Amino acid sequence: MKESMIQVICGPGRGKSTGALGRGISALNKGQSVIMVQFLKGSLDLQNAEVIKRLEPEFKLFRFEKSSVIFDRLTDEEKNEACINIRNGLNFAKKVLATRECDVLILDEILGILDEGIISLEELINVIEQARQVEIRLILTGTVYPQELDGRVDEVTRLQTRYEEVKPEE
Repeated sequence: MKESMIQVICGPGRGKSTGALGRGISALNKGQSVIMVQFLKGSLDLQNAEVIKRLEPEFKLFRFEKSSVIFDRLTDEEKNEACINIRNGLNFAKKVLATRECDVLILDEILGILDEGIISLEELINVIEQARQVEIRLILTGTVYPQELDGRVDEVTRLQTRYEEVKPEE
């Protein structure tokens, strides 16, 4: 019998998406299928997605935003349009869970859309509960981890990037 696993990769550091991607590739090595839905990253750059495209059909990557500009740099009008597309991405993720279309679902920057007020904490908790019910491994990423998720997730990995000043040799 499969078991659900809810994992969070969060923090101010770099590498959250890369870490989630690595966990997805690890799942491929176990014969599992993976779907990754990315939020707040703009439209998919086909050149950068080429490597991931080679992993299909076992690993599929989706972005629903139409603008190539990341969310933080959009005008208010563009943000409103992006929010509609982001909600479409969330609805797609819910459908993936309902149809059990994969073994591992990665929702990259879903904590960011929570921070932006695009989704509510209750909506996120419902997604987590849905993943548990259908026994799909769920990986969530984002900068800020809401304490309200304590007791609802199995693992939290916090990343923090530290830059050290390189001193010139004397």
